[in-house]
This record gives sequence, C-alpha cells and structure tokens, in this order.
Amino acid sequence: MNMKYSYKARTNTGELQIGNVEADTREAATNVLLGNGLFLLSLAEVKDERVFDRITVLFKRVKMSDLMVFTRQFATLLESQVPLSDSLTNLYHQTKSGVLKEAIAKIATDIESGHSLSQAMENQTPIFSEFFINMIRSAEVTGRLAEVLNFLADYLENQAVLVSKIKNALFYPIFVIALFFVIIIIMVTFVLPQITPIFSEANIQVPFFTRVMIGSGEFMKSWWWAVTIVMGMFLVAVVDYFNTNEGRVVRDEMILKVPVVGSLFRKVYLARFAESAKVLIKGGLTIPQAIEISARTMGNAVYQELLHRAADQVRKGRLLSQALAEMPEFPPLVGQLVSVGESTGRLEALLDKVNLFYTREVNDMVDNLVNLIQPALMVLIGVMVALLFASILMPLYNLSQSFA
Repeated sequence: MNMKYSYKARTNTGELQIGNVEADTREAATNVLLGNGLFLLSLAEVKDERVFDRITVLFKRVKMSDLMVFTRQFATLLESQVPLSDSLTNLYHQTKSGVLKEAIAKIATDIESGHSLSQAMENQTPIFSEFFINMIRSAEVTGRLAEVLNFLADYLENQAVLVSKIKNALFYPIFVIALFFVIIIIMVTFVLPQITPIFSEANIQVPFFTRVMIGSGEFMKSWWWAVTIVMGMFLVAVVDYFNTNEGRVVRDEMILKVPVVGSLFRKVYLARFAESAKVLIKGGLTIPQAIEISARTMGNAVYQELLHRAADQVRKGRLLSQALAEMPEFPPLVGQLVSVGESTGRLEALLDKVNLFYTREVNDMVDNLVNLIQPALMVLIGVMVALLFASILMPLYNLSQSFA
C-alpha cells in the first residue's frame, strides 16, 4: 500500500518546491523525487488524520468570505504603496475573524524575524491553501504581489459563488426528504401504536405495509438507544474511513458515478483546474509545477491523481494536450483548446476559455437542476405520503366495514 510523504526540495534553478508524493517506501519516494531532478531538503511521512485531529482543525478554519475580504484588502493596501508590515497591522485591526486575526499576527511576527510572506503563510496552512501560498511565492519572485492578490481574491470569489450555487441547489431537496423521514418516525413511533390495539380487538387483518411500520415503531421505542449508538458508531467509522487515502479515492469515485451529480462535479473540477492552472502559469510557474499545484486544489482524489500523472508526462517531454487526450475524464474539448494554446504560445488565454466554458456549463446545469428538482420532489413526496396514509387509512376502512 502506498504511503504519502510531504517533501521540501529545490529545482535545478534553485526554486523551492513543496508538495506530497506517494510511494511504497521512504526510499522509493526519495528515488521518485531525485528522478524528477529535485534536490531533496526534507521528507516526512504524512499520517492519516483521525477524528480528534479533524475536530481540532475545524476550530482553525476561516470562512471563504473572510479570506476573500482579507485578500482583497491586502491587495488594495499594497497597490496604495503601503509597506508590508503596515498593511498587516491594518488588516489585523480590520479583520473580524478571531482565527484569521491570530494568523495575521503570527505572519507579521514571522516577517519581522526575516521570513518571506509565503514562508510566513506556509506556517498557517490550515488557513492558507497550498495553491494560495504558491501563488504568493511566485509573486515574490516576479514582483507582482498586489496583482496576484487581486487574482486570488477573484478566484476565491468565483469559488464561493460556485459552491454557494451547488449548496443551494442541493439544500432544498435534502431538507424536505429529511423532514419527511422525521414525520415517518413520529407516525410509526407515536401514532400507529395508539390505534394498533383497536385492530387487534376487532380481529382486523392489517395490510403488510402497515405491519412493517408498526413493527418498526415498536422496535424503535424499545431499542432507540441501541439504534442511536450503532448509527453513531457507523457514521464515525464511515467518516473516518472516507478521510483515509483509500477512503478518499473510493468516496470521490462514487461521487463521479452518481447520475447528474457526477456530471456536475466533473464540470466543476474541469473549471477549477483550468482557472488555477491559468493563474499559476501567468504567475511565472512552469507548466508541470502549475499542474501539480492545480491538482491539490481539485478536492477530488481521482482528478488529483490524473493531474499528477499529466505533470510527470510533461516533465518527460510530452505536451500537456497529449497527456490530457489519453485521459477519458478530460473531454476532447479541453485537450483541443490546450493544444491550440501550446501551438500559439497563448496557453493561459486558452485555459481561461476552458474555465469560462465549463463555468457557464455548471451555472446552466445548476439552474436546470433547481427547476427540475421541485416538481420531481413533489411527485416523490406525493407517492411517499400516499403510502404513509394508506398504511393508516386502509386498516381504518377495514374496521369500518366490519361494523357495517
């Protein structure tokens, strides 16, 4: 089984590179990095996070909206020629988020100690992503820090809008279905047990579906505590598994196979790849570096692995378009536009077109889902309500017939 190792290394040109590599052993990971022409500085095994670790990280998270405002304000201050230390002081006083305020104070302290901005942000990795840090690092080299911060603010804003649209499209049906199941639990636990003795005394044959609901209610009343414990343990085990390396791959593969939803997320990942790669290449990173860092912004282990493979092939001399053309997860349109960008020397511009195309596709798909979900949900809920009331009304009808 492959293990994940985090590394720090320098390229032949002396540029610092930070990332993760998977290999069977530490020696194999070292060989992979050396084979890619890197001078290894450090290599450490990455342990899978467990429940306690993830709970701790939850308290260190910053809302995307807070991070976006911080980035935009930071860019504005630097564009106004405000010194870096004074900019951080202003941001510290303006920031409402306690976690982000603490991170800004630590960044300012690290910079006073001689660290660069990217190195200081790297010490606050629960808040600043690898993509964010690498963009800052590239801006420090090119001297375009304010411009890159504006890029990052736009990027975060686009991601926030996209995530919000998807959440809003899925929230309503999930809420309605969950509410309906709550009603079912109340019915089978409190309502049906009240009228069951009447059927028994009148020797009325209860329909099969009603018997199932009555039995479920009796079981829940007697063993609710055991069901709660088992369900809690099951959920913890599932969440814990899905946060392992193997579990993440299984979970992400399942998401991509879900009808409609899988297609939506594929488009989201394609748009995310194109936008992040465009910004990174424009920021001065090489194509393999841009692909590697873009892979870590995907949020999907399947696409992350595919992009790692594409970066390896580009390092070996192949064109990015050729590498993507061999992967069915990337539609022909992506490979064709990337090929045009490579041949004309305008790769960033063509990646931007890929991003715009799939962003529009995602927006249209989300809008269509919102329009289709409501009528489909009404039909589904109607059928379930009919079954629920039939399980109660049919025995009552039989009871009335017995007295006729």
